[in-house]
Amino acid sequence: MVFGRRAALGAAAAGLLARGASAQSTRWQAATGFADGNYHTRNLRAFIADVAQASGEALQIQLHSNGSLVPQPQIKRSVQSGQIQLGEILLTAYGNEDPFFDADAVPGLVQNLDDARRLAAVQAPFIEVRLARQGLALLYMAPWPQVAITANQPITDPAQFRGLRLRSYSPISTRLAALLGAQGVLVTAPEVPQAFASGIIQAQLTTAPVAADTAVWDYSRVFIRASIATSKNAVFVSRRSLEALTESQRSAVLAAARQAEARGWRLAEEAQAEAEARMVARGVQVVDASPALLAAIRQAGTTMIDEWVTRAGEDGRRMLEAYRASR
Repeated sequence: MVFGRRAALGAAAAGLLARGASAQSTRWQAATGFADGNYHTRNLRAFIADVAQASGEALQIQLHSNGSLVPQPQIKRSVQSGQIQLGEILLTAYGNEDPFFDADAVPGLVQNLDDARRLAAVQAPFIEVRLARQGLALLYMAPWPQVAITANQPITDPAQFRGLRLRSYSPISTRLAALLGAQGVLVTAPEVPQAFASGIIQAQLTTAPVAADTAVWDYSRVFIRASIATSKNAVFVSRRSLEALTESQRSAVLAAARQAEARGWRLAEEAQAEAEARMVARGVQVVDASPALLAAIRQAGTTMIDEWVTRAGEDGRRMLEAYRASR
């Protein structure tokens, strides 16, 4: 990331970390909207532990998970305002702020995690610049498995989407719902079970880990692998808070962030199979999307890629060209 490249950490910095941190002790508050068992939260806790160890406990970060301190939609603003120092968000949830935040959520751009890595590499510099304008420093990004669909009955014909109240999680997923003929309803992950129970939604766009974390077996019978998109979480810090650290503390944060990013990609590869196994064990039917359903999603994706480039302008065109050239 930008801060990481500027820091240009080498063996000397690593040696400083190993010898301990300054006598000054700093405490940060961190927030994520995801549950403790979710692999993103586990990765964030490992990052926090790495920071504490590398700084000799001079920098301690207290994590508040599952929206317990700050509701998920307010995490980014809370870091910007200084209420907390560090936050984790689903990038695409902020697509209305800037199209680069939801580039990875455009259906059809990414087919697998290898594609997602290539897209992340060309997307990251644009994300860093945009967060920096808002007083934030990007620490790392980590992916989700591909977006799928859960429902109480199989959805094999695109016509079944007509009028369906389909849970979305971002502006771009709401747009996908509309193109499929459904009524997109924005619902955060912790609110999904209640939204199903009250009839606010009848099906959802989600990932296998979130489905399992929210006990999908209590409200849906079918999980449909649809390879819609591969979104990412971003973990970031108040730039002012990062710059206020001692050099050794800041180095500890940046080194731990690099480790967390690499670990996050590994965990994503494992999370899909683990979550699907949990669902099957609880009686959820896990199926592949029908050819007709995949064709409808691809058609919507073609439209949405064009729309995204129009919104993102020249920077968006350059990013998309760089991504396609990397294949």
